Amino acid sequence: MIWPQVVKDKIKTGHDRELVHSYPYRSACPSTVWGELIGKAAENVFFAGYTNYFVWLEQPNFAETLRRKLEAGCRVRFLLGDPDGAVTRQREAVEETALTVSTRIRITLQSLEGIAESEGLEARFSAPEDATNHVSLSVFRFDEQELVTPHLARLVGHDSPLLHLRRVEQGGLFDRFAEHAEELWSRGIPVE
Repeated sequence: MIWPQVVKDKIKTGHDRELVHSYPYRSACPSTVWGELIGKAAENVFFAGYTNYFVWLEQPNFAETLRRKLEAGCRVRFLLGDPDGAVTRQREAVEETALTVSTRIRITLQSLEGIAESEGLEARFSAPEDATNHVSLSVFRFDEQELVTPHLARLVGHDSPLLHLRRVEQGGLFDRFAEHAEELWSRGIPVE
């Protein structure tokens, strides 16, 4: 036996090689992880959460960071839920929170207005037929890494689990979630 069992137990060899870290709550993922992933991304930054509002609150000078990314040629996209859509209203009834889903979406829209003049910024609402699939799974992509939140029952995003993934293989977890987000994006309705 070349490798002791204790070493074998620590080395990931299957599909879980793409799992960098898991958190029982999105809010348990340090904001520094988000900041590092956003900061290091050079080609593709894609926020495919239903509201995306929390990033504006947790990342210092986030609008300027995005502006610099765009100026450097990075593709920056936001996929949002429709603040006036039926799924949004349904989710508000489920969550029963003072900071409603539509308000959280509007926070992001207002924040995006501040950098709307930046060339290359893209924003879409998920299509009505995709809204149910969008509201139940958030995918945040930073080049070859992702943060993914599967939303649980009546819980808001910060109370749902989060997976930090790094692309290692074709067709792995990273690609599966990236393809989901890209499919929603392909049918999305441009935000005007």
